[in-house]
Amino acid sequence: EYKSYLSMEREETNKIEVVESSIPDDFCTTVVLYNEDHTLGNVLRHMLIKNKDVEFAGYSVPHPSENKINLRIQTYDKPCLTVLCKALDETTDVCDHVLSTIDDAEEDFDNS
Repeated sequence: EYKSYLSMEREETNKIEVVESSIPDDFCTTVVLYNEDHTLGNVLRHMLIKNKDVEFAGYSVPHPSENKINLRIQTYDKPCLTVLCKALDETTDVCDHVLSTIDDAEEDFDNS
């Protein structure tokens, strides 16, 4: 499931890092997303809080000069990485739909 997202690499840098906690907890996790900013952070936060299994979802950009976001997820009874993968899949589906809609509109315009 979520292992495919965790193994993503870009320019020899991990794209996603799960922050290790002193007390391992599958239901309360912080994830660092490298080479991302408010654009993806806000979308993922929105997708996560729509999920009834999510108790809390928030993100922060540690510093404007750092190109990363910290995403904090707390769930009721499902592992955080499972709901994160679902949010990533839903985000991909929305983006695919938007691109398809734009392509259809462009084709309609070209044919008129």
